[in-house]
Amino acid sequence: MAIVGEVKHTTTYRYAKPVTFGTHRAMFLPRRGASARLVSWSVKTNLASTVRWTTDSRSNAVTVMDFNEPGTELKISFQVRGVYFGIKGIEAFPLEARAEEVPVQYSPDEWTDLAGYLRPHAEDPDGSVAAWTKSFVAGDQDRTTDVLQRMLGSFRNSFSYQARSAEGTQSPGETLRSKSGTCRDFAWLMIETLRRLGFAARFISGYLYDAALDGAAVGATGSGATHAWVQVFLPGAGWLDYDPTNSISSGHDLIPVAIARHPGQAIPLAGSWFGDAGDYLGMTVDVAVRKLGEFRDPSEG
Repeated sequence: MAIVGEVKHTTTYRYAKPVTFGTHRAMFLPRRGASARLVSWSVKTNLASTVRWTTDSRSNAVTVMDFNEPGTELKISFQVRGVYFGIKGIEAFPLEARAEEVPVQYSPDEWTDLAGYLRPHAEDPDGSVAAWTKSFVAGDQDRTTDVLQRMLGSFRNSFSYQARSAEGTQSPGETLRSKSGTCRDFAWLMIETLRRLGFAARFISGYLYDAALDGAAVGATGSGATHAWVQVFLPGAGWLDYDPTNSISSGHDLIPVAIARHPGQAIPLAGSWFGDAGDYLGMTVDVAVRKLGEFRDPSEG
């Protein structure tokens, strides 16, 4: 089944007196492919601007905005509609035999293509992440699907989600010590843990569908803003989604926008402004992901 969905994403910056703005770069446009077909998209700014579209080295769509006038408020609003096809995960795409146990046996070509996603990126000065990694394969616990589910279960049972206004992503070691963090923190810890087990894993920034917006009794954690999770490459199944914040590994709920080796490559919106340091009054972000209905292909009659 496919659904028609809509994403509205508005970011507002406020200042005590008029300031000027440098170039802003945004990643908001969902990736197109087997799981998504985009119907329409737009960007609007409250200040006069010049907008252009480009892609980065990982084929992520990037919106580049240059502003032509000063202001006490900068509002950037994105809207996109698309058709999304649910991915059922490993159940629909059986693993090849070489991927059924840890460590996964990647082919020489896969090693070359996946090298950037196989090497750990973050430091582990006290060895805490390495020690935690070993707990998922202790004894004879080497079945790939079991390792991944145990990891999701550890986040669900032992970590607490904590939203924060500070920019950036915690180090994996800090998230492990505090047992708390944002979706970006959880994703980054899971990625670095998987890489130490020999998995190719990458950071995904995007949107999360929250069924509570459409009347469901239970909502999703981390909705109302951009979301982050993990993709793992498993031969036979390909790149599969794993969301440690909500224990999601399939379905329509995750809408990928940006692919990255590390969180710093997938900043939803970044830019500069010029004025006195005390002029900045804060930022608000409002993200709504709604299901508009089921999609029926006209060619099916």
